[in-house]
Amino acid sequence: MARVFMKGSEAVAEAAVRAGCRFFAGYPITPQNEVPEYFARRMPEVGGVFVQGESEVASVNMVYGAASAGTRSMTSSSSPGISLKSEGISYCASARIPMVYCNFQRGGPGVGAIQPAQMDYLQATKASGNGGFEMIVLAPSTVQEAVDMTYKAFDLADRDRNPVLILADGVIATVMEPVELPEMKSPEEVKAIKDGKKSWACIGHKIDYKNRAWIEPGQWKTEIQQKCNEECAALYESWKKDAEAELYQTEDAEIIITAYGISARIAKSAVDILRKQGVKVGLLRPITVHPFPFYAFDKIDFDKVKAFLDVEMSIPAQMIQDVDTAVRGRKPIETCLCSGGNIMSREAIIEKVLSMKEQEV
Repeated sequence: MARVFMKGSEAVAEAAVRAGCRFFAGYPITPQNEVPEYFARRMPEVGGVFVQGESEVASVNMVYGAASAGTRSMTSSSSPGISLKSEGISYCASARIPMVYCNFQRGGPGVGAIQPAQMDYLQATKASGNGGFEMIVLAPSTVQEAVDMTYKAFDLADRDRNPVLILADGVIATVMEPVELPEMKSPEEVKAIKDGKKSWACIGHKIDYKNRAWIEPGQWKTEIQQKCNEECAALYESWKKDAEAELYQTEDAEIIITAYGISARIAKSAVDILRKQGVKVGLLRPITVHPFPFYAFDKIDFDKVKAFLDVEMSIPAQMIQDVDTAVRGRKPIETCLCSGGNIMSREAIIEKVLSMKEQEV
């Protein structure tokens, strides 16, 4: 398929449409305003529905309703807007409703800066809402990956009857890159996907608790609540097979950088520069940040590696908690961090790696 030049936020929206998304509700917030703007133009062309809700809370609950009826549905926001949506996302997880949403991260805590950041990692991977539910969380480092992950996210959500999150950032939202768009699902395919959900969708039939049809949160019977929690725990455990990571020039690396999303993209270019200087450095990039790819660390030769460098656009560091769990104290971990809307620079990464090398960490 021919490549097209698109802004990241618009490319994500187009990928969702091509995946069969036919309902989007959202609310404007920088830096993802182009997502709802694009859906507002595009949805009428494919027989879908776009709604700009009066708030983030209203929008996510509209998605909750549309997805409950079997329609592939999506919302998006940025950092504080995602916090406002957290209750509705919890409800979708509780009722086992498949939906997809995207967080284009900005600075925080609170309203914070409107510039790009990576300060929602813990929210995304550890506590996206109350009740301890979990989600598959995909972290793109390019616009092409954002497109591919969005398209895939709808299949994962339907497979598991669970929310799926694309954890991006303001850089991915606003940068323009050439991308190859996936095939457009036909009206027949979109209908077949929706028809396949009739056994549980909220379309007028009697609720079948025994076979786990749609259940309204707050209407649980105690024994059903625990049983469903046990089933969810088994589902989350099964996701280990979905964990993905990229290992780049790690075979002989003495220092391994860990980073995700846009920070990983910047770190990868730093690795290339350092390699030309004879520095043995590599990159371990989580592609799924939940489930975290712990297995990838077991592929590292800890006899060769002297240290790890965690690179994040977050102060304090957040992903480092998972990195520390994966390393298990076998080697020291240092950090290279920025926040508040400052973009990670490869110069900062290179300087830190060279400093570590001089200190023979």
